Amino acid sequence: TIKKNNIYIKKMLRRFGTRAAKQLVAGRTQIINQQTLRTIKTTRTMKTLQPFLHEDSEGNTRDLQFDFTKENYIKIHQILKKYPPKHKQSAILPLLHLVLEQNKGFITAASMAKIADICEVSERAVHECATFYTMFNRTRVGKYHLLVCVTTPCMVNGCDNLLETLETNLGVNLHETTEDGMFTIGEMECLGACVNAPMMAVADYSKSPDHFSYDYYEDLTSERLMEIVEALRKGEKPKIGPQNGRINCEPKGGQTTLKGEPKGPFCCNPALEKKK
Repeated sequence: TIKKNNIYIKKMLRRFGTRAAKQLVAGRTQIINQQTLRTIKTTRTMKTLQPFLHEDSEGNTRDLQFDFTKENYIKIHQILKKYPPKHKQSAILPLLHLVLEQNKGFITAASMAKIADICEVSERAVHECATFYTMFNRTRVGKYHLLVCVTTPCMVNGCDNLLETLETNLGVNLHETTEDGMFTIGEMECLGACVNAPMMAVADYSKSPDHFSYDYYEDLTSERLMEIVEALRKGEKPKIGPQNGRINCEPKGGQTTLKGEPKGPFCCNPALEKKK
C-alpha cells in the first residue's frame, strides 16, 4: 500500500502541482487509514483551471510595454474596418493571432492590455478570449509544443507513460520548456482520435498563424514517441497519423466487417427490392 501511495503522489505532483497534490494525497491517506476498499477517482479540474490564472514571469509582467510593429498596425487598421465602430471587440481574436505571430507563439499580459486599448474593452474581456482557446499560449513555449492527450481512452492506453517518457528524456516537467527552446511538454483534452489512443499533437508556432500546424501522431508507444521527438530535433518531418501500420482508424489487421456485397433487405430503396 505504501509503494502504491508513493506512485500516486508522484503522479499527482506532476499533474496538479504541489498545492493541489497535497490536498489529494491527504484525502487518499485518510481513506487508506480507514481501510476502505473504495477506489479513489479524481478529475483533472484543478489542472485545467490553473492556466486561467496569470503568474508574472521574466518577460511577461503587466508593467512591461508592448506595441505592435508598423506592419501589424496596417493589418490592424484593415481588421478594424471589417466591424462597426461600436463593435471593435470583434477584433480581439484576430489581434491575438497577430500577437502570436509577432511574439513567436505566446501572448503576454502587456500585449493583452494593448489589445484592450485598441478594441476599447476591459483587459478582462481580452483575457477571457485568450484563456478559452488552447492555441493562445500565455507563457513562452518551444518551437514544438508536444501536447499529449490525457482524456479517458488515452489515459487507459498509457498517456501517463508517454508523459513520463518525455519528462525523463527531455529533462523537463509538464508545461516546461527545454533549455534549447526546442520542446515544451503539454497536455490537451480529447484530440478526437480515441480509437487510435494513445496519441499526441505536435504544434509548431514558428511560422505565421496562417501556417501554424497541429500534426497528430497516434497509436504511440514510448519508443516510437522518442523516435518522433528526435526526428523533429533534426528538422525532419515524421510520418503523421497512426504509428502502428494501420490505415486511418481501420483495424490493424485489415477490414473485419462489410467485406462483401450487403444482402439487404433494402427497404429504403424500392428499385433494389424489385431487382431482387
